[in-house]
Amino acid sequence: MNIIDLHCDILWKLWESKGKLRFNDSPELDANKERLKKGNVKVQCFAVFIPPEIKTTEQFQSALEQINYYYTEILENNPDIIQIRCWKDILDLKPGQTGAVLTLEGIDCIGNDLQKLSLLNHMGVRSTGLTWNYANLAADGAEEPRGAGLTTFGKQVVRFNNQRKMLTDVSHLSERSFWDVMDLADYPIASHSNAKALCSHPRNLKDRQAEALFEKNGMVHVVFFPEFIAEKEIVTIPDLIKHIDHFCSLGGVRHIGFGSDFDGIDRHIAGLENASKYQNLINELLKYYSEDQVRGFAGQNFLETVSNWKI
Repeated sequence: MNIIDLHCDILWKLWESKGKLRFNDSPELDANKERLKKGNVKVQCFAVFIPPEIKTTEQFQSALEQINYYYTEILENNPDIIQIRCWKDILDLKPGQTGAVLTLEGIDCIGNDLQKLSLLNHMGVRSTGLTWNYANLAADGAEEPRGAGLTTFGKQVVRFNNQRKMLTDVSHLSERSFWDVMDLADYPIASHSNAKALCSHPRNLKDRQAEALFEKNGMVHVVFFPEFIAEKEIVTIPDLIKHIDHFCSLGGVRHIGFGSDFDGIDRHIAGLENASKYQNLINELLKYYSEDQVRGFAGQNFLETVSNWKI
């Protein structure tokens, strides 16, 4: 079964290694090309993530360097990896081709300059998260102690996303920032989040947050990081499925997808250690859900969502 995965951090790993790692086959990469193909990942979103320790004056350059790896290491070296510039391009993928989408995990790198975000959009960015776990000039993140919401600039960014038909990603936001986004965003998603009712990590979503996304025809893509799944040493695929079950109980059966966070995590689910193991998850889901529902989780829900949004 083909997969659409809304989040991985390969670009950060390629950039951090200064080109020593190779997208095609480096075993250090959870979602290298070999593993994506083996796992039947039809579309992979590649996030630009700038670590918070990078100096403010160097952050935009670091983002451009990661995007350069996206073009040179992923696209130019692989004619069977096709850039997705608008979501309907996914429907044109041929057998054997894999779609690649550029996303932005936090806008720290643009400071307060919307022209820089416009440039990144022209380079191919199709989904934007306002911040990572902490505060920046747009919003507070999930681990910022003060827990404030969007700034005036942050609201401008959401309106910009609406105008450019870009997704606005809520996965790393504080709760107050989340609700500010929901008031403004035309295309809200959580690219990699789980249910706080099952695991109380601050990065997870409360039930009312998930319900608000579903009511607005948004998506929640479950994440594979054990810390966001269960408070135990060995986390299994059935533990992850409990989060899918919970979101389904809130009315989200047609609004659930996958956002692995491969290459951004240092622990893994047993049996789901990298992208090549994706079909283990599919096979386990088929024990509990219909084939139609599982195809929805795997990617059809997302395709129907962006089709309904006409983006």
